Amino acid sequence: MTDYTLPLSGLSCQGCVKKATKALEGIDGIRIENIDTQSVSLEALGESTEYPLRQAVNAIEALGYQVGEHYHLVLSGLNCGRCVAKVEAALDEQPTVFSHSVSKTHADIHTSLSLASIIQTIENLGYQVGYQHQLALSGLSCGHCVAKVERAFDENDAVFDYQVSKDAATVRTTLSAETLIETITSLGFEATLIDPSQETPSSTEPHQPQTATTKVDQQAETPPRTETSSSHSRMQFVLSGMTCASCVKSVETAISSVDGVANVSVNLAERSAIVKGDASPDAIVEAVENAGYGAEKVEDDNDRRERQQHQQAAELKNFKRSTIAGLGLGGPIMAWGILGGSMTIQSSQDQWAWGAVAILTLLLLATGGRHFFANAWQALKHKRATMDSLVALGTGAAWLYSTAVVLAPALFPEQARHVYFEASAMIIGLISLGHAIEARARANTSKALDQLLDLQPPTALVIENGQETERPLDEVKQGMTLRVKPGAKVPVDGEVVEGSSYIDESMLTGEPVPVSKQQGDTLHAGTVNQKGSLTFKATGVGSDTMLARIIDLVREAQSSKPELAKLADRISAVFVPIVVAIALVTAAIWYVVGPEPSVSYMLVTATTVLIIACPCALGLATPLSVTAAVGRAAEVGVLIRDADALQTAAKLHTLVFDKTGTLTRGQPEVTHVKAINGDQARLMAIAASLEQHSEHPLAQAIVNDAKAQDLSLPTSNDFNSESGKGIQAQIDGTRYFIGNQAWMDAQGIETASYQSDIDAMTQRGETAIYLANADSVQALIGVSDPIRDDAIEAIANLQSQGLEVIMLSGDHPDTANAIGRQLGIDHVIAGVLPDGKSEQIQQLQQQGKRVAMVGDGINDAPALAQADVGVAMGSGSDIAIESAQITLMHQHLGALANAIALSQAAVRNMKQNLFGAFIYNTLGIPVAAGILYPFTGMLLSPVIAGGAMALSSITVVTNANRLRFFKIKSDNK
Repeated sequence: MTDYTLPLSGLSCQGCVKKATKALEGIDGIRIENIDTQSVSLEALGESTEYPLRQAVNAIEALGYQVGEHYHLVLSGLNCGRCVAKVEAALDEQPTVFSHSVSKTHADIHTSLSLASIIQTIENLGYQVGYQHQLALSGLSCGHCVAKVERAFDENDAVFDYQVSKDAATVRTTLSAETLIETITSLGFEATLIDPSQETPSSTEPHQPQTATTKVDQQAETPPRTETSSSHSRMQFVLSGMTCASCVKSVETAISSVDGVANVSVNLAERSAIVKGDASPDAIVEAVENAGYGAEKVEDDNDRRERQQHQQAAELKNFKRSTIAGLGLGGPIMAWGILGGSMTIQSSQDQWAWGAVAILTLLLLATGGRHFFANAWQALKHKRATMDSLVALGTGAAWLYSTAVVLAPALFPEQARHVYFEASAMIIGLISLGHAIEARARANTSKALDQLLDLQPPTALVIENGQETERPLDEVKQGMTLRVKPGAKVPVDGEVVEGSSYIDESMLTGEPVPVSKQQGDTLHAGTVNQKGSLTFKATGVGSDTMLARIIDLVREAQSSKPELAKLADRISAVFVPIVVAIALVTAAIWYVVGPEPSVSYMLVTATTVLIIACPCALGLATPLSVTAAVGRAAEVGVLIRDADALQTAAKLHTLVFDKTGTLTRGQPEVTHVKAINGDQARLMAIAASLEQHSEHPLAQAIVNDAKAQDLSLPTSNDFNSESGKGIQAQIDGTRYFIGNQAWMDAQGIETASYQSDIDAMTQRGETAIYLANADSVQALIGVSDPIRDDAIEAIANLQSQGLEVIMLSGDHPDTANAIGRQLGIDHVIAGVLPDGKSEQIQQLQQQGKRVAMVGDGINDAPALAQADVGVAMGSGSDIAIESAQITLMHQHLGALANAIALSQAAVRNMKQNLFGAFIYNTLGIPVAAGILYPFTGMLLSPVIAGGAMALSSITVVTNANRLRFFKIKSDNK
């Protein structure tokens, strides 16, 4: 039984209430709990609630009143009929959605649910609801102004997604553009709608519920703005010129300002960007270049990998060259000073000698250090500062000061005539060395994705007119017939039409045992044929293969940002300007109060502050950890949708499992038979003869058991059934009945003497089915959905991690609790209808718990979406998988424990990286400024600072790469 409260409108008095009450009293399956002019509370009495509810709605509306709300929503992201069908299926799962009409561009929905619930239901499927407004902003002068606007959007439930910079905002919302502009204006800023000519009248109308009295001609006057299928196309770009987190922010802001960009994710570790929307690729490239960086659009992941490998090879070559030149010049000069050689200008001979060194150092800065100065100049032109700005300022200041001393020593006090050419050279050399090591390590973090790309062979064996021809993969089309030979990789997804073999799917699912394939079975691109030869028809090619979808998921997850990264982003936005300010203050203090030669001390401390600061470590702290963890998860058959899911999974308190198909096999089997009167085989044949007319899963279990025993089924006639109870039919002149307790009671058949047998079945988690004739019970058949082989151990592993495990089931409490005991689960929630699963998740969340839901069916999708983390079985429905944040590609539940452990390791790794980067800069900058000088009489050398800066980045990269070797607990049985 389930309670529903339906909003009412149009009822103005108690007479109206009486009319509605009388109309409802004539409907079977519902009971009125309360009714007034505003709402009616109903209790649905049967297992199926949808039909009685709709009867109730129709009965009230036939009187001229209205039930619930009518929403007219604009949709985007639906590209085909399958997308529309997914939305319709999700709406059909909601009993309080009374009617709906869905197209690729809009939906008309009659429901008692809130607008927010409807929007969430649709967006959980991966589609978008609402309008996207592009606004030009003015008056925002700093990051605090941007944060002020972002807070206003965060506080408004009608704003779903946004990207805000100092000069533009992209907002997806149900609010009108005018309302958004008023919100921004109230904060003290100005906003205008970009290209308002493209906005139709409806795009300025808020999505308020439309009542049933809305006139058709009013809707015709304000047609909804439609989104083309390209409005959320996905583009990839390879970037160049980025060196730190502030660069990432600049590139994201530049791309977000382009008209038509819905979402952008920039990955510093891979020097790449993923952009969604309908923007022109050329406009995006131009925006990035105008921001002072480089961008190239790539067509697919293979193209991206090729460009990145070329870019990384060129970078590595340049860094090696700079390292050799910098250390080759700076090393001997430093050794000269350490061994007692003079580093000051005392004579004209010194001027000539150090003048030659100045020229060599200038050549080094113009060649090996050129990219530092070029990037710093680009940043300056765009009124920002990056890590390259710090290096350029530090090395440039050291060279200029030293050159000035060489050219005009008389202008400096004798004690200040020290030269620092070795500092400029060694800093270039050491930082380049750090970049070289970092680049090599960064390339390793994406090896998991590269391995996925390598799974698909470059060619396929196509059969045409009886002839086999080897063709490039891009020439293979859907519907073609192909052959895969023993030992070869399957080139595309397909269906076997001839032959049998075993396929190794471990590279996709993590499942080590080869899977038998024969006619009618599905093949997936990238898997390996073992022995036999298979002929198959291509059903999925190019981006439509499972392998391509997995690669896309992994790629997007690796480019996403967890909540932890946002802290680093906020700090990085102001990091470099603050460091420059600290360097200037340090220089001023040493110049005013420092010992003589104060000019030298001023130069050394300011340069050291600039060089030791490392925004690069901050920028790499989280992206590298995410990339390595998501890649490692993919290697073992766990797909993590985004970085937030990775972070949330590490903090879970409770795991809720749907029983059927998740903890059990999802295929009921006959597990016990007690023959009371007659031969067991004969009785099972009679039972199967009766049940073969039914499509119920329990009936099919009995029929399948009879087939497995190769029993000959007797002919039955005069068949009759009653839904939810049982079946009767005539066999060899005798009438037989098969069904549940209620069916036996209805026939007047005595069952009390068998109660102990029934209790025993219930304790074993079996559903008891009676077979009887007109006189007495002939047999008891126990049917159950067997527990998965690995479920008990998987549950124990999860509980050993300190997680609370709960089982959801629609079974009778006795049966559900019996299965729970077998699994070792103490907390069992039984009798839950499909539409009540998400409510159970909500109740757990209201207790302050972070909840993960594990399921596989369409009816699990709302609960998967409601949970903090949704986990879908890879064999489950498409809607379940799309609603989940984590997908287990193979059928071993032990992979879930591995996924959670990996998530916890990844979050620890991110925190270690962030802590290391923060502590390094927090301690390093004051030491570089000379805070220890009054106690030790020593200052940190700029050369040591350069080495420390390089080491900090190397440490972060190395620590993140440890996740690539995370030990996965084997769950193979």
